[in-house]
Amino acid sequence: MRLSAMGDVAMTVPVLRAFVKQYPAVQLTVISRPFFKPFFSGIPNISFFAFDEKERHKGFLGLLRLFQDLKKLNIDAFADLHNVLRSQIIRNLFALSGKKIASVDKGRQGKKELTRTEDKVFKQLPTMFQRHATVFEKLGFPINLSNPDFPEKGILDKEIQAIIGNDYKKLIGIAPFAQYDSKVYPVDLMQKVIEQLAKNSSYTILLFGGGKKEIEVLESLAKDKGNVINMAGKIKFQQELQVISNLDVMLSMDSGNAHIAAMLGVKVVTLWGATHPFAGFSPFNQPLENALISDREKYPLLPTSVYGNKIVEGYDDVMRSIEPDKVVAYIQSIV
Repeated sequence: MRLSAMGDVAMTVPVLRAFVKQYPAVQLTVISRPFFKPFFSGIPNISFFAFDEKERHKGFLGLLRLFQDLKKLNIDAFADLHNVLRSQIIRNLFALSGKKIASVDKGRQGKKELTRTEDKVFKQLPTMFQRHATVFEKLGFPINLSNPDFPEKGILDKEIQAIIGNDYKKLIGIAPFAQYDSKVYPVDLMQKVIEQLAKNSSYTILLFGGGKKEIEVLESLAKDKGNVINMAGKIKFQQELQVISNLDVMLSMDSGNAHIAAMLGVKVVTLWGATHPFAGFSPFNQPLENALISDREKYPLLPTSVYGNKIVEGYDDVMRSIEPDKVVAYIQSIV
């Protein structure tokens, strides 16, 4: 299996957990960037193959080397859960060598109909989890996702405990960033959410993000609040997964952090701007009510984008239609 971006990879994890539970005699090999290896640690019958995009597996010749490396593993079937040019090349090489192959249908036509401004077809599309399960069904392994299996909560080591303390009662995670601005809740409104939540002394609020600019914003959001802690830049990725697995709830945008929390069995509340859960990217096993969506009466063209990269004039402030009070009240109702 060939995987790529963080959210994409995280969305495969619940499906693979279901697979190994239902087919314990089958060995899976996940092919992805080394950074994502911690996502799969502890899952039985899964081995991880690191895709070296910078050296050994770089370019077309590198892909031929990747195919030769994978052939040594005696693979019987190839499930392409990414369906981009690189994975298509590997998939076709396996097909030419007589192996069973299947690839994910990204449902581009349905997504186009959902996000176009005229003749919009506003309906729920298959989720990415259903699409991934269909790939395995094509290979002869139907998967039931209705009874999900999640890992145990991670053990918080001394380094983590030194940052968040030991006297917390409820851990609330907040990941206020996304790849595109149209998916990011305005900072001034997020500040109001954090200020209101921080008034409850039984809450410890942990902020997640990465990169210099994001860390600066998170530090400003945490400033002068004893129970609000910026986690960005302070711990390793593996430790971050351990912390997230201990959250009572994660507040996130339509972003990778939502999928990471969901794959760990954490309740996730998501905020949606230009995008919408109907495109199929809602976090795993979360009720639709956990998705707080911008006002479609005020902004009838929503959703305007599948990934948040399309700009529609007059739709810059759609997320301001999600009131901070509503976000706070919803989080309090499920913590």
